Amino acid sequence: MTLEKNQDKSSHGGSRKGAGRKPGAATQKTREIADKAAEDGLTPLEVMLRTMRALVSRFDGMQAAAQTDAERGAVPLDAMIEASAIAKDAAPYIHPRLQAIEHSGGVTVRSLAEELAELNGAHRDAAGSPPVA
Repeated sequence: MTLEKNQDKSSHGGSRKGAGRKPGAATQKTREIADKAAEDGLTPLEVMLRTMRALVSRFDGMQAAAQTDAERGAVPLDAMIEASAIAKDAAPYIHPRLQAIEHSGGVTVRSLAEELAELNGAHRDAAGSPPVA
């Protein structure tokens, strides 16, 4: 029997591997608050998306109100910069990250000359015309 740090044979307390609340686990109170917010349609993600849309709309409105290219170029980008920051924060909740893919098959490396020879043969067989150079 191996003992963890700060344990002896007679004690039952102390740290044990796998004991305790798991990281990220919601308490009952936290779960109630989250459920209530979801019922109201006021999740943090929804607030982020509404704010982002409002900022983009504000920018688009200022662009539409501008009469000339010079005026459109003078419209401050603050709203779009803020919207971009919110979009960056919201993206992981909407778009999953791409995972690395492990290639399990073999890789065949062929020269350009081999590829062209195969293409020329297929082309000649299909069309009966001269080969591609």
